[in-house]
Amino acid sequence: MKAPGKVNLCLLVGAPRPDGLHPLVSLVQPVDLADTLELKDRVKGSDPFTTSLASDEVVCEGVDGENLALRALREFRAATGWDGPPLTIEITKRIPIAAGMAGGSSDAAAALRIISEVSGIAVPEDVPMRLGADVTVMLRGERALMTGAGEHVEPLPGEKPPLIVVPVDAALGAGEVYREFDANDTPRSPDELAAAAEALRHGVYEPVNDLEPAARRLCPLIDRALQALRDVGAESPMVSGSGPTVFGISDDPEALAFLQTAYPRAVAA
Repeated sequence: MKAPGKVNLCLLVGAPRPDGLHPLVSLVQPVDLADTLELKDRVKGSDPFTTSLASDEVVCEGVDGENLALRALREFRAATGWDGPPLTIEITKRIPIAAGMAGGSSDAAAALRIISEVSGIAVPEDVPMRLGADVTVMLRGERALMTGAGEHVEPLPGEKPPLIVVPVDAALGAGEVYREFDANDTPRSPDELAAAAEALRHGVYEPVNDLEPAARRLCPLIDRALQALRDVGAESPMVSGSGPTVFGISDDPEALAFLQTAYPRAVAA
């Protein structure tokens, strides 16, 4: 099963709410760059009718410890009471880790789709949000408008622009970027967020990411990657989500090839 990454074609952020979450308005665009999740056969001779929550397993080379996909399986079982046989899922990563492309969230969404198919039980509405706002939108797997703190997701039809995605060799935690934003940047007012959401519903938006200045301050390598996109003529180069991955609009294979001399992991998406 494919677990596509995403970029935020726009992302506007308000001041944190009393619960600590930030209200936002974002146009989320799934991209072709995707991880792959495979449900593996269980070991021969094991009893298919015995299970424990701890026996689900998610294997992802290069990722140590518990990941969000495994937590998704456990949250599904806890919410539904399903006590079917333990699942083993293997993830092949292509989406950069901690890159602002929702790779972990998309893997979790795909894991929820897998366990839903195996169990025959629909994913409860509250489970994705308990895992994170990006899981909610990636479970839909379509271009969408995110509002609230990410829990409100509306399909937003539209053509996916041709993109070049440039992973930056650094890792940024979303929490770190939001803290930097809170300390040094001006949040959007509720009226601004409401107006932006309404404009998006009519297909109008400005390609801006309110988290970009914070991400750039924390990771100066981002500036170089953005300039590289400008140098090859990509339109609207910007940071995806909390970064550090950047992207621009371009369908020029020569531009991509040139970028790959400095950024070998750059891809058309």
